[in-house]
Amino acid sequence: MKFGLMIHIQELKSPWEVVHIGCVTALPPSGDKSYNSCLVIVDRYSKTSIFLPCHEDDTAMDTALLLWSRVISHAGLLKNIISDRDPKFTSPL
Repeated sequence: MKFGLMIHIQELKSPWEVVHIGCVTALPPSGDKSYNSCLVIVDRYSKTSIFLPCHEDDTAMDTALLLWSRVISHAGLLKNIISDRDPKFTSPL
C-alpha cells in the first residue's frame, strides 16, 4: 500500500480498534527528562485521548515501545493506526 492514499475505515464496534496517532513538537523542555514533544493517541470510537511526553529526536522504535507500553499492553492489539506521514510512523522498525 502506498502512503497517502485514502482508505475507508469500516464502522467501529468497540474502543481501541482504530487509533489516530501524531506528535506535537517544538515544546519547551519540561520534566526531569527534559521532554520537548508530546505523542498524542486518540481512540476513534470513544474519542479518548492519551498524551505521552517524549523527545523530538525519538526513533520509530522509541515511539513503538511507548505505544506498546502505554496503549497496546492495556487495550490489546489495534486493527488500524492512522497517522500523518511523519518518519517516526512510516520508517521500518
